[in-house]
Amino acid sequence: MKIAFVIANGYAMGGTVRTVYNLARGLSERHEVEIVSLARRRKAPFFKLPDGVRLWPLHDHTTEEPTLGAFARRRWTRRVSSVVPESELKRNQNFSPEAVSGLHRYLRTTDADVVIGTRPGINLLLAAWAPKRLCLIGQEHLNLNEHKPDLVKAIERHYRNLDGLSVLTETDRDAYRRLLRRDGDFLTVIPNAVDPGEPTPSTLDEPVIAAAGRLSPVKQYPKLVEAFSQVVAEHPEWSLRIYGSGDRAAKIEEAVREHGVQDNVKLMGQTRDLTSELSKASILGVSSKVEGFGMTIVEAFSVGLPVVSFDCPHGPGEIIEHERTGLLVPPQDTEALGRSLLRLVEDREERHRMGARALEASSRYQLEDIIPRWEEFFEHHRS
Repeated sequence: MKIAFVIANGYAMGGTVRTVYNLARGLSERHEVEIVSLARRRKAPFFKLPDGVRLWPLHDHTTEEPTLGAFARRRWTRRVSSVVPESELKRNQNFSPEAVSGLHRYLRTTDADVVIGTRPGINLLLAAWAPKRLCLIGQEHLNLNEHKPDLVKAIERHYRNLDGLSVLTETDRDAYRRLLRRDGDFLTVIPNAVDPGEPTPSTLDEPVIAAAGRLSPVKQYPKLVEAFSQVVAEHPEWSLRIYGSGDRAAKIEEAVREHGVQDNVKLMGQTRDLTSELSKASILGVSSKVEGFGMTIVEAFSVGLPVVSFDCPHGPGEIIEHERTGLLVPPQDTEALGRSLLRLVEDREERHRMGARALEASSRYQLEDIIPRWEEFFEHHRS
């Protein structure tokens, strides 16, 4: 079987890119796999491309050579805007006329058996432009409630032209089932898988709390800093390390100064090997307003970290077993988040007990168990 992923920018750092690479790695052991990127904005991909997987761009921004004239650019801009709503085009800047014209050509000429879209705008273009001979699978890497009304309306109208749709949580499957009024096997829940290999487990004795994810408003890191200040007040030897990049670093640093924890909080920047960094910590803190899934929670489990998280939509409550693999606190209750962090900081025995159970729970997210679920989904919709 030949399987193609279509992604906005396969050369960038990001959760979707990382999980697509991981899934492509697992599928490539038994299938031919390629990743088609709408855009290329750097010479080499941020993450290591899996062996045997081809990555190629539809619009290479690293070259100066024009590929479309002014008339063609206007034409393709109109064509894509007639399919993809304004909110989606604003949220992702990779739907250039060159990229979408290349995608149209690719769909008409590819010999792939299965084509997988990895964000709503791409799924909509697949639904509108792909020939009937292709098996079209949409992926949802966030959740339906995060999308703007114009995008939800387009999804309701056009996703029925896909052959299947995968989501990350049962809650999101229910939301899509109500919207699309599709029962049966059209919708499936398949969680993201952890990277292959056996990472070094945490000792759980380093005085470090970790957090990871893009420095964006949805992660609410200033709230995590505020919660962490409760820990510092009692245990000044503990530190908070935040991994990721984004445009909200200044806001986080402002919160650090406001709560007087400049010596205890460090913005670590991007990392290609988050799992190894998490193994140097003893607790993962999650302060998100909303999560599409909660991949960092699963990655923390893979090295035996217990997790303290807001019980936000949609992922944490489906991954974390409260009082067993971590602690869930009411959304936006920063004081409760701080108390729960402090509880695991002060109770070494409980921290180790939860960490051991978190490590056991990570077995549900191994790549060798996730790949057969995808293969079964593909085969069902190709028949």
